[in-house]
Amino acid sequence: MDLIWQRVLLLGAGGAKLAGIPELHQSFHLLGFPEWFGYFIGACEVAGAIGLFISPLSALAALGIAMIMSGAIYFHTLHTPLTEGVPALVVLALCFYVFLKTKGMMLKFSKNKQAIQTEK
Repeated sequence: MDLIWQRVLLLGAGGAKLAGIPELHQSFHLLGFPEWFGYFIGACEVAGAIGLFISPLSALAALGIAMIMSGAIYFHTLHTPLTEGVPALVVLALCFYVFLKTKGMMLKFSKNKQAIQTEK
């Protein structure tokens, strides 16, 4: 199951936060975070989306995005109708799916580690 749309969604949401779209930064203000925190989360979302494209990093990227989505769900639980938190909940569930499917490849950039060790 290719989750390309999840990556595109995260690239778009993170890019929009990096672009400084005010509606996406209001939540950070309501939670008492400084203005730069919205840009930081946007950068993390973009980095996570890129990490999902790189097999050895996808499990870690999914965990990082899951932490961000947990914060988003927390915000929506307190400050918006619960239905507005559904996209974050779906992305969170997909992150766990990606993690479970890719945890065996975590940080394995070479399939032949023994060959690399013998060359040294």
